[in-house]
Amino acid sequence: MLNYWWVTRPKRKLNSIPEVLASFADLSLNQEWEGQRNSHLAYEDALEAAGLKRKGERRDQTGGGGRTYKAWLVSLGLIFTQESTGKIKLTLAGEAIMNGDSPVEVLKGQILKYQFPSSFSIGRGVQVSSRFKIRPFRFLLKLMTDEKIKYLTEEEIAKVIVTEAENESDKCYHYIVDRIIQFRNYGDACLEEDFFIKYKSSKGAVNPEHPYSHLMDLANTIINWLEYTQLVKRDGGQVAVLDDKREEVKSILAEKPNFIDRPEQHEYFQRKYGLDPKHRKDNRNLALTKTVTAAMIARQKIMQAYIAESLEKPITRITPKVVDYIISVTGIDGKTVENVLVETYPNGSVGAFMTKYFEMAFKGRDEAAEFEKATVELFQDVFGFEARHVGPIGLTPDVLVLSDEDGYQAILDNKAYHKYTISNDHFNRMVHNYIGNLRNYGDGEKPLAFFSYIAGGFGTNIDKQLKSIVDATGVSGSAMSVSNMIKLVEQHNQLPYSHRRIKEIFSVNRQVLLSDLA
Repeated sequence: MLNYWWVTRPKRKLNSIPEVLASFADLSLNQEWEGQRNSHLAYEDALEAAGLKRKGERRDQTGGGGRTYKAWLVSLGLIFTQESTGKIKLTLAGEAIMNGDSPVEVLKGQILKYQFPSSFSIGRGVQVSSRFKIRPFRFLLKLMTDEKIKYLTEEEIAKVIVTEAENESDKCYHYIVDRIIQFRNYGDACLEEDFFIKYKSSKGAVNPEHPYSHLMDLANTIINWLEYTQLVKRDGGQVAVLDDKREEVKSILAEKPNFIDRPEQHEYFQRKYGLDPKHRKDNRNLALTKTVTAAMIARQKIMQAYIAESLEKPITRITPKVVDYIISVTGIDGKTVENVLVETYPNGSVGAFMTKYFEMAFKGRDEAAEFEKATVELFQDVFGFEARHVGPIGLTPDVLVLSDEDGYQAILDNKAYHKYTISNDHFNRMVHNYIGNLRNYGDGEKPLAFFSYIAGGFGTNIDKQLKSIVDATGVSGSAMSVSNMIKLVEQHNQLPYSHRRIKEIFSVNRQVLLSDLA
């Protein structure tokens, strides 16, 4: 019995979930799983071959690694075992990811619905204590929006919250707020004397050198899951709600959904938990057992290869290039590949790539060039500009975009920082090197419409700093957070923006707000 919150973590981050799910579906969808050791081993092999699981000697030859990854998918409400047949099925959320919906949007819903008790948490090999009746991630968001708390640390989550936050009552919530404040003042001294007895690791004995390690590892994974929703970000040891996500979090917390009942009934619970954002009910009739055909196997392989590629590149439509790539990966004939892709992904699946784009915006210099190239791809493939990566030239911005449609050019500078501010040096670069020397790298025939910074987030003085550049150059400008950039892409896919409208959005002479994207 685990006397604290628990999430399984074959990997600490959720980025690979679409590929892990696709690999599983390829091998095990509509198949029996329980007791099928060869299937478990085959899944482990497939994960290793795809680079999703580290190769090396296995602890055993029982397929335990494969079962751990399968449990991960169960815990997030993406698959279930059909009671009448014992065969594996996708939930609607699992189907949505396989069909190219934004994995962030789907998994955000699953994370926010994650609860104790669940079919997973009361299952064999897990068994989280029955004292917990709580949606842990909603609870954490509520704490981070509390003026008394504002942020959380890994230690606070590990030592106070996962052990003591039992339910969502006002009494429990206020108790936890007080305990966090107490912990901030007194540290470990305020923990219970029998802490290590009450909250010992499932593996037994406490490591005297790192007695809290099992809880700290758990807290780190919990933060990673919450970061995946793109609602919060860790910065300097503190995790807090992103500035431009405060309203969204407020509206999430304003809703009071009911707990999902009957966790002991696996199929019932998973189908209710596994509703994607587009559905309120799972009305699918899954009673008929499907015979697995060669066509079904081919379809799964094509979808698996496509999902892996969509996480790396923004795919807006199925082009001959995309088809050719999937043919080269799968070896399946071109007609079959094209038919499956066009039928399943008629609008591409840019949302999958945006998971990676979001992460790039906070990596500092580590992935600066990748962030710049990704911005080029978005303006080119999504918005239909000619876009050039001019950063490597030197004394130039990162990206130049050109619109033949509306006859202008613009410059973009990517800043992979949590709270970017325009220093004096960066002010001078934009004014003198980038705007002042446009003729050296730009299109001499098109007027410069705007400059813009794209970053994870911005400091409080960003509007004032932008105005200084606008005043010095006479060129309109802006700053766009990565969250709003993602929203721009999402909305464009539903109702395309003209290049003129994009120019208006990026020419507001301040930070671009969500309301500007309407």
